Amino acid sequence: MNCRPFETQPLPYPYDGLAPYIDAETLRVHHDVLYKRYVDKLNTALEKYPDYYCYSLEELILGSAWLPAPISETVHDQAGGAFNHQFYFNTMDPAPNDLPKGGLKSAIDGTFGSFNEFRKAFKEKGMEVFGSGWTWLCMDPRGGLKIINTANQDTPFGVGLHPIICADIWEHAYFLQYKAARDQYLEAWFEVADWKKAGKTYDELSRCFQA
Repeated sequence: MNCRPFETQPLPYPYDGLAPYIDAETLRVHHDVLYKRYVDKLNTALEKYPDYYCYSLEELILGSAWLPAPISETVHDQAGGAFNHQFYFNTMDPAPNDLPKGGLKSAIDGTFGSFNEFRKAFKEKGMEVFGSGWTWLCMDPRGGLKIINTANQDTPFGVGLHPIICADIWEHAYFLQYKAARDQYLEAWFEVADWKKAGKTYDELSRCFQA
């Protein structure tokens, strides 16, 4: 096999594409420096085991416990960081954004009562993160929706859940613009959350679980 090292994925919008909710400076540092750092460290960890460049980030995360001992923990952390950031950037879109529709809307309404109640619950969950982490809307294997937090660069895969959309709660995601006002950042995140993309992910997961 001749597989290539991982690469940082480009943003699907300009650096100022999420402004004024997430400004260009925050996005540039977050993507070009911090996300890239996880990808670079993952590639460095795999240099002596190049066959693992053929794996997806998801496969490396799920199989990290069975990787060679010298790289197991590092790959889990760095692949998690790369996956989480890639997922985060790809589930935002320049405002204004539509609210959830179709199957995802029905699932949110059925689970939380309404989108407004979901929004309140998601923000409350995000405010509970102690230190650094992520807040996710996920699907469980039975097709139910759950809001969870993961610490550091852990992913929902570690608790048997599948991500639909997420907010990065590390301070580097918002401190340059919002300082310590995490609540303001979470309100702003809702303005650029890509519910069309999240709805497609929900539909794909639903089909997989029904198959």
